[in-house]
Amino acid sequence: MQALQSSSLRASPPNPLRLPSNRQSHQIITTNARPLRRHRSFISASASTVSAPKRETDPKKRVVITGMGLVSVFGNDVDAYYDKLLSGESGISLIDRFDASKFPTRFGGQIRGFSSEGYIDGKNERRLDDCLKYCIVAGKKALESANLGGDKLNTIDKRKAGVLVGTGMGGLTVFSEGVQNLIEKGHRRISPFFIPYAITNMGSALLAIDLGLMGPNYSISTACATSNYCFYAAANHIRRGEADMMIAGGTEAAIIPIGLGGFVACRALSQRNDDPQTASRPWDKARDGFVMGEGAGVLVMESLEHAMKRGAPIVAEYLGGAVNCDAHHMTDPRADGLGVSSCIERCLEDAGVSPEEVNYINAHATSTLAGDLAEINAIKKVFKSTSGIKINATKSMIGHCLGAAGGLEAIATVKAINTGWLHPSINQFNPEQAVDFDTVPNVKKQHEVDVAISNSFGFGGHNSVVAFSAFKP
Repeated sequence: MQALQSSSLRASPPNPLRLPSNRQSHQIITTNARPLRRHRSFISASASTVSAPKRETDPKKRVVITGMGLVSVFGNDVDAYYDKLLSGESGISLIDRFDASKFPTRFGGQIRGFSSEGYIDGKNERRLDDCLKYCIVAGKKALESANLGGDKLNTIDKRKAGVLVGTGMGGLTVFSEGVQNLIEKGHRRISPFFIPYAITNMGSALLAIDLGLMGPNYSISTACATSNYCFYAAANHIRRGEADMMIAGGTEAAIIPIGLGGFVACRALSQRNDDPQTASRPWDKARDGFVMGEGAGVLVMESLEHAMKRGAPIVAEYLGGAVNCDAHHMTDPRADGLGVSSCIERCLEDAGVSPEEVNYINAHATSTLAGDLAEINAIKKVFKSTSGIKINATKSMIGHCLGAAGGLEAIATVKAINTGWLHPSINQFNPEQAVDFDTVPNVKKQHEVDVAISNSFGFGGHNSVVAFSAFKP
């Protein structure tokens, strides 16, 4: 059990879709409203040369981000969410959704005041598990930001628009209530919606049914690596020509008694009940476990060709990604970091990016004893110099949102690229000496992001890494 206590949250990989890359070198010029960005030279004065990146140039295979939507402890608006992150505000508080007084951990990133009005009809609002509600609201808000809200969605070929929103836990409230009804009242009192609303694919399915999207549709469940797995697979559907557009990300709603109790039993959670807002402290010597969060984070991903044809608002470019497995332990990371470091390397290869181009990492950084340092050690294996790279931990403020974590962190990553500001990693009181990166401790920093990667890892040893940059034609 001690191993579980010190692990980073890690659960059955699908066969992720991989597309062989067909890339060529190209000059990058920005047309964004932001000032021209400086780009690093890859030829040193000593004439030693680092390979120039070979990024995708085919507009049918380049994947861009045109919309973002979320449900979070800081509300359902992307800009407001990022403003809260930049201010270093903690969204962690004592749980009041149920009586948690007998649990050794009594706090989390609980969402309050959530409303699906305008996105889900009243009948479904009463029936649906929160996991499904968060998915639908985040997905529709992402479409709105992509200028595809309402009737505008009818302007695209819905046969080539898909949904891939995963979840680690699925409809946990519906499942828990169904089991309770079976035990207390018998099988006749199980809701007919028990199975449909508990299974992990239903968020994607309901969103597609509501919107009429007939492209690839399923879910991936790889615990806390889920969202990045979904981005990776969705992008490859686009690159293979199977879809013009994908709505992809993750959703989770596990702050209920069985969810909290399950992670307590794993001894994975912080027990800093006297000061919940400082409980999530990635890389700090006094960290004592992760803090549960919840919500959804969704991106609209399109081929550049499709986005340009419809005049879409392009906010960033997805460069590439990778997924693999530690093949080591259910919960503990590999001590040698091989799984994570090789996943990062494969992501950069898929993206056509050299390590020297990466200058920002949104880390998995859950605030667990072993996981935080294992990730740092793996990063050091790939990036030989730490001086130019800044890393930060979104989970320090919103907690660990399990299958939705990567989605919410991808949005934070894209906002960092767009704004030129990195949110802080709060609760950095006494950092580990081994963490010799700039972790943006406690206060936001201005930083021009060249290439960003976002890391997510899950129980079962699942690793997933995705890379983003500003869009440049």
